[in-house]
Amino acid sequence: MSAPAFLPFTRPHIDEATIAEVGRVLASGWITSGPKVQAFEAALSALFGGRPVRSFANGTATMEVALRLAGIGPGDEVITTPITWVATANVIVAVGATPVLVDVDPRTRNLDLDAVEAAITPRTRALMPVYLSGLPVDMDRLYAIAARHGLRVIEDAAQAIDSRWQGRRIGAFGDLVSFSFQANKNITCAEGGCLVMNTPEEAVRAERLRLQGVVRRGDDGMDVESPGGKFNLTDIHAAIGLGQLPQLEAVTRRRSALAQAYFEAADRHGLAELGIELPLPSNTSGALTNWHLYQVVLPAERLAGGRAAVMQRLREAGIGSGVHYPALHLFSYYRGLGWREGMLPQAERIGRAILTLPLFPQMDDADPERVCRHLADACRSLLR
Repeated sequence: MSAPAFLPFTRPHIDEATIAEVGRVLASGWITSGPKVQAFEAALSALFGGRPVRSFANGTATMEVALRLAGIGPGDEVITTPITWVATANVIVAVGATPVLVDVDPRTRNLDLDAVEAAITPRTRALMPVYLSGLPVDMDRLYAIAARHGLRVIEDAAQAIDSRWQGRRIGAFGDLVSFSFQANKNITCAEGGCLVMNTPEEAVRAERLRLQGVVRRGDDGMDVESPGGKFNLTDIHAAIGLGQLPQLEAVTRRRSALAQAYFEAADRHGLAELGIELPLPSNTSGALTNWHLYQVVLPAERLAGGRAAVMQRLREAGIGSGVHYPALHLFSYYRGLGWREGMLPQAERIGRAILTLPLFPQMDDADPERVCRHLADACRSLLR
């Protein structure tokens, strides 16, 4: 009997109709930003309750533009989390502001809102929560803190499309909300992102900032009132997004079913008894996740070889896994800004031990059982 095919931690799926549509765009002669981008933005605006939406080349540009829309720059502080893709902090540095990193809640793995309140200073201008694996923070409390201190909120919702808070879709309310459509996201453009804004005026400014700050007047008039970047999405990528967007509901439903299968398999194989911390179930205290990732936290300090040894055992069993994310304040650049080990203990513990397990809609129903069985076997053999 042949071994099962290798199971990656994620795999994008582009259907044949979308592939054909990309071909038509390539043949049309209009392959940069054009009618497909406009159609994609209109569809996204409808998804988010009619709010203004602009698309971007990636979900990093969206956050940088959001910071610039909020007027954040040198001398300002932005509070965010160390358990995120480093882009979250890098864009704060890129606009000349200072990222203030606070510890995370050990259960949600998101920002500890008590720590957020304690970190606010007269220089704080914005809060930048990250919804790890698609799980929102307590949005009511987050926005109450922001209102109390007169702060903008820039939501790094890169992983959270179709997640909900108290039944409301993330992006359909709030301040500035950034999404990513990178290849491993629940819906993808291959690369891309979008920013949801509050007013048409913000949307006009965002358009200028994504294309060098250029303002066009008439047939031949051009001006630049402030510098921008080169962040526009192409029609090729927008065509992929337009093919993906109608599948969003089914994708979320399938991911939820696979996550439930993981919980059941984890119970059968005694993962909790081995000291493996499971994610919170969906709809915990009003937060409904889209199950972008299914992540566990290993008892890494008790495993011979730590997390790397577990990942190797899984790979030998034909199972891929990932690390999302190391605690970014321990990267060399951020150590150079004064961060040291021991300053954010929960983030450091989670960053050393978090493990992303396979989760994508095309998985077989039996795959969560297979993954949990091999994970349990690996941890039992490595425990010391």
